[in-house]
Amino acid sequence: MPAFSRFLRYFMAVGRLGSIRKAADELNVSASAIDRQILNVEAEIGMPLFERLPTGLRLTAAGEIMMAAGGRWQKSLSEVRAQIEDLRGLKRGHVEIAIIDALAKGVIPAAIQTIQSRYPGISIAVRVRGNDAVRRMIASNEVDFGIFFDPESYRDITVHAFADVHLGFVTPVGHPFAQQQEARFSACIGSPVVVPTHPLAVHQQVLVLEGTTRATLDKKVSSDDIQMITSLVQQGVGIGILTSLDVMTEVRAGRLAFTRISDPVLRPMTLALCTAAARPPSYAADIVLGEIQTAFAQFAWPAAIQPQVMAEEVDGG
Repeated sequence: MPAFSRFLRYFMAVGRLGSIRKAADELNVSASAIDRQILNVEAEIGMPLFERLPTGLRLTAAGEIMMAAGGRWQKSLSEVRAQIEDLRGLKRGHVEIAIIDALAKGVIPAAIQTIQSRYPGISIAVRVRGNDAVRRMIASNEVDFGIFFDPESYRDITVHAFADVHLGFVTPVGHPFAQQQEARFSACIGSPVVVPTHPLAVHQQVLVLEGTTRATLDKKVSSDDIQMITSLVQQGVGIGILTSLDVMTEVRAGRLAFTRISDPVLRPMTLALCTAAARPPSYAADIVLGEIQTAFAQFAWPAAIQPQVMAEEVDGG
């Protein structure tokens, strides 16, 4: 095992950097030692792992398979170490999470802060990606778990928690829409609109509404970035079309208002907390997963955008 682990460390560094010399500098070992390890394994398996090019080394098909296996091996070893530390009474480990852009503020950062205060031995890496990319990262075991929209059709995914997220109009708090909890999509006709574009998950829902209502919108600006859309709405450029999840932080702070689009053709989007079906989470990942799952109720409508208003009404009663 030690000899194999040494080869794997050398091999993966060369595969990542495309150069034995660069790998030697990074690992602080001699280039000849790395080259010898790779040549020995290539001779043993009877196939080259790299193409030797004038510009460096490139993985062959066999090398790609070895690279993927190496990543799985390293992750499994990390999980074994975490489980052994658990036997010693230590809550330690490293957890990889993938989330969509809308979750990069508010509930998830707050939950991570809570986790860090309770379990300082657990480190967390958060990767922010598009919806499809998050799903792929979960299914391929690239991360321990993730959160993304509409997972129900994927058999390689296990859902641990979910919340319905609604599409709506985003406006400044002084806008007439701000006084309404719901409105039909056609209500924005004649007003300047800021629309989401691909790859934002809400883009497809806007297309469905445009097709079914035959509405012609006055699209002043389009953007593939949630923060840009909310900023443009705050600047008074137009009415934004986003989900309650996208703007829950701004609505709770009183900077924006959210009005749900009530057209019957529109179904809620399902935000889901998921792991890969084929592999249970590590000890550390299970701790983090449980904490995130507890916080998940905050994403549900109408709690996602109205907890402060509702609390004030109770206090006033």
